[in-house]
Amino acid sequence: MSHVHALYINGTWVEGQGSIANVNPSDTSDIVGEYAQASVAQVEEAISAARQGQKQWARTGLEHRYGVLMAIGDELIARKAELGELLAREEGKTLAEGMGEVHRSGQFFHYYGAEVLRQIDERAESVRPGVEVDIRREPVGVVGIISPWNFPMATAVWKIAPALAFGNAVVFKPANLVPASAWALTEIISRQELPAGTFNLIMGSGGSVGDALISSPEIHAVSFTGSLEVGRRVAAATAANLVKCQLEMGSKNALIVADDADLDLAVEAAFNGAYSGTGQKCTASSRLIVTEKVHDAFVEKLIKRLERVKVGHALEEGVSFGPAADARQLESNLAWVERAQREGARLAFGGERLERDTDGYFMAPTLFVDTTNDMPINREEVFGPIACVIKVADADEAIEVLNDTHFGLTAGIITDSLALASEFKARAETGCVMVNLATAGTDYHVPFGGRKNSSFGPREQGRYAREFYTVVKTCYVKAN
Repeated sequence: MSHVHALYINGTWVEGQGSIANVNPSDTSDIVGEYAQASVAQVEEAISAARQGQKQWARTGLEHRYGVLMAIGDELIARKAELGELLAREEGKTLAEGMGEVHRSGQFFHYYGAEVLRQIDERAESVRPGVEVDIRREPVGVVGIISPWNFPMATAVWKIAPALAFGNAVVFKPANLVPASAWALTEIISRQELPAGTFNLIMGSGGSVGDALISSPEIHAVSFTGSLEVGRRVAAATAANLVKCQLEMGSKNALIVADDADLDLAVEAAFNGAYSGTGQKCTASSRLIVTEKVHDAFVEKLIKRLERVKVGHALEEGVSFGPAADARQLESNLAWVERAQREGARLAFGGERLERDTDGYFMAPTLFVDTTNDMPINREEVFGPIACVIKVADADEAIEVLNDTHFGLTAGIITDSLALASEFKARAETGCVMVNLATAGTDYHVPFGGRKNSSFGPREQGRYAREFYTVVKTCYVKAN
């Protein structure tokens, strides 16, 4: 029997109650590894260990905490080629994207390592003579972290790094589809000088391990990234125990191409936003809202760009993008193609499954035209390499269409008009807006999050992360 990668609980690698195979979506004959599955009892054990470890970690000196986070970041960046290949094998994104994700993960640890040393509290004057007031932030406690499969390392890290930086303990449950990157990250963390229980890895299904984590009254906060449906379950479960929660969920992002747009720039922004990462990004621009003046020329140029795409094995040189993450995701994508055509959308490019030298979940990049914003494919998150063009009369109608959704994560516009760009930034009902950039692509030192059904709770990333990972204490002192 092949080696099973263990769980990590209370500073020790432990066996689970079974294991699952991690399959390469570019080549289903390639088994990345076998990964242990936690029991509900082991979830409870991890939470108990985290409660004890957190007390010690919170009292650990700032320079030690700083050193731990910096060392993790250093190792991630030093090993980005090796770990990027591992990530590409298990998730299906290209090697370049995998290496980039690992490098960015290292940068997150470096950023929050520096934040450890920037934890400076506030002082206030009291309304009472002789009384001093200071306002300090303290760790929230034990944080449950549930990460998605599309960014198996980066999304986990942008939660784990601030949690540790601010003195919390972590119980980490990665998506069961992509355990290899999470295990590799845990192995790096396990070699740092952390009190036992400060960091725990529990792998398993959302229905058992995930539910046990979010339903526990013994944790203090849950940070979740995933679907809207599951996010609502997390919110309900944590609310029952008055546990703090932070949710990043679905999206239906739009890129506007205005009358005065540089069409070459617009095509690259649309291509990178809609199709990079096989479209499996919460920031993907699956709605392309184009004014009628430039509509035909834009569509023609975008199709020519798609014709140059090379789809194939994620590790093959020259491949633009790899497979869907698994069979279920591919089936969902193909079902959306059929449904969109039945409901009146015209298929302008792609839409079919592709055969390659290896048995993988490959699909051609897909473009629909003649679509309207009320079509289901423009209302629901697809999470695949599928984009739809919506023709509008002008920029004013484009912004109205952009906002006509129950999501609100990112939005973009391509324009040479400073006035229009300013109006767009003011009117777009999203958490992030991009001018002359793809909607996919954000920085790690500034806040990230959305509005409406895309996000709930405090923002992630940058200095805003402390709003979630700390609690405020107000201290009054009167000298005798």
